[in-house]
Amino acid sequence: MTLAEVVLGAAFAGLLAYALFGGADFGGGVWDLLAGGTRRGLRTRALIERSIGPVWEANHVWLIFVLVVLWTGFSGAFAAAVTTLYIPLTLAAFGMIARGAAFAYRKSVSTVGMRRFFGAAFALSSLFTPFFFGAVVGGVASGRVPPGIAAGDVVTSWVNPTSLLGGTLAVLVCAYLAAVFLCADARREGETDLAEAFRLRAFVTAAVTGAVGLAGIAVLRADAPLLYAGLTGRGLPVVVLSVVAGLAAIALLLTRRYALARVASASAVVTILVGWAVAQYPYVLLPGLTVEEAARGRPTLVALLFALGLGALVIVPALVYLYTLFQRPPLADRAPPRGG
Repeated sequence: MTLAEVVLGAAFAGLLAYALFGGADFGGGVWDLLAGGTRRGLRTRALIERSIGPVWEANHVWLIFVLVVLWTGFSGAFAAAVTTLYIPLTLAAFGMIARGAAFAYRKSVSTVGMRRFFGAAFALSSLFTPFFFGAVVGGVASGRVPPGIAAGDVVTSWVNPTSLLGGTLAVLVCAYLAAVFLCADARREGETDLAEAFRLRAFVTAAVTGAVGLAGIAVLRADAPLLYAGLTGRGLPVVVLSVVAGLAAIALLLTRRYALARVASASAVVTILVGWAVAQYPYVLLPGLTVEEAARGRPTLVALLFALGLGALVIVPALVYLYTLFQRPPLADRAPPRGG
């Protein structure tokens, strides 16, 4: 493995983390949108807020990490992508800003009208933001982002069948992850009826995602033949592994083993993204810019890798502690110490 591949692999690991943690975060907003009226959806929205409240800002650390690594280590490919796909990227950025502001302000306003306004802004931006990110991935994966500054069409690069498929799947996957994660959160808090409700939503979302994925095979074959060839060629074992992990997650949900279902669901998402990377390798931008061609000079990559190693020593343990801290049972539910 070359130095450039190691650095790009680190960026891809950050992308996987953002897809899981940020994806579940966005999915919580989707279920907030579908929770129902003010009274009927009160408990559902309260659970979602408690689940994502402590970590929603931290999740975006992964996105910043990916952008910094690509900007520094693969600036040519990064410039090509952001100048061609600046419309969906800008819309996604506005979505994240609107989502964060609405989530914060919704808790501080007292009038029903303003709470509804900020609640709608939070929920709708949670729906549209992952769609635009998925459209960006679809544009890159379908070969519509050629090397060069603004060398691709700024509209058709993300308004095309593969990008539409990518955006739709991104929203569905986010909703599915959130439903699975919220099952465990609801049961941990003693909200068994909400756990059952999210279990049903996870089943429905999984079925819809599977149907869209199967239909997407024909879309990729017609609209992104290079990606299709890679997925059905060397990427096929990874895609099959993703299907197996997804089926295992369904089986675990059926038996209400929510903690293990989280692991299996996350594995299904990770492996399908790995399958995309394997199918596209060795290209950063299809069809002609390889990893080695896109990388900056060795001194830049060495300095970047050194900085990433030092940062990981601080950031990774802190994030692991943050995530595990808020997955513990509430203090009231913990057994008192012996002798106390």
